[in-house]
Amino acid sequence: MSKKDQKARRHGSHRPKSPQKSQRKTARNSGHDSGYNSGHNSGHNSGPASDRNQIRHPASKQDIKTGRNTDLWLFGKHPVLAALNNPARPLKRLVVTKRGADQYLTDFSEINQNIRPLNPEIILPDILEKLLPADCVHQGIALLTSPLPGVDLADSCNITGNGSHMVLILDQVTDPHNVGAIIRSAAAFGAQAIITTDRHAPPESGTLAKSASGALEVLPWVRVTNLSRALDSLAEMGYWRLGLDGAAEMSIRETNFGKNIALVMGAEGRGLRKGSRAHCDALINLPIRRTVESLNVSNAAAIALYEFSG
Repeated sequence: MSKKDQKARRHGSHRPKSPQKSQRKTARNSGHDSGYNSGHNSGHNSGPASDRNQIRHPASKQDIKTGRNTDLWLFGKHPVLAALNNPARPLKRLVVTKRGADQYLTDFSEINQNIRPLNPEIILPDILEKLLPADCVHQGIALLTSPLPGVDLADSCNITGNGSHMVLILDQVTDPHNVGAIIRSAAAFGAQAIITTDRHAPPESGTLAKSASGALEVLPWVRVTNLSRALDSLAEMGYWRLGLDGAAEMSIRETNFGKNIALVMGAEGRGLRKGSRAHCDALINLPIRRTVESLNVSNAAAIALYEFSG
């Protein structure tokens, strides 16, 4: 029995031999996409249900190297209120319209009492709009801040106790609307963390935070230099690495890989890269009707997260 098999057994599921070889062969030879295309997910109206502790997130590696100003504006009710409730989130300038000041008075009072002091500036709506991206839905509130500090892979994805553990890995998914929506779904369905690469992944932004609807402040976001090494580390921890691929033979309904799942999703259109597929224990698909060719990556992520959340 290999070391990986021994570790998998210790974490509650024995690693099968023949399906693994068959799936890895399929993974290395498959050139198909992951069964979903790019798109946008917007118009969220409510934040995710989560009682996990507030966490920290990274600035991009490029920003750290270049020393560029990493300040960003968060806007909208759920992103800003979630940020204000996260003590790790820097607070540089909080602005509201007169109507917004009245609307968020109770929220501000609770944060003042329980989290930290606030000093909101009341400004005219047209001045607020000049500070933010064109046509954004700001709901009368915005926060000038900076990206949160980074989190560690081992700390965020550590397997403890006998419960279920799920992490989500994004292989060069770059659209901020999609990544934000995926973060929201991951938080809603109990994922421990989301993992992306330093490069070929969007930085924190107001657009991404708006799509995440507050989940950016509660879900650990781990950025790594090498995704293949990160997948190896997850296997050593005891996770089964399952890649979502539209051409895979195994349906998500047929999977039985135990409690600890690392779900790997590829970029819009192109799908999982060859190296990422090779580091998956199995490839799975979402069974959909032939009348629809594929799903948007954020929709596919939500379905897969739901399937493994139970």
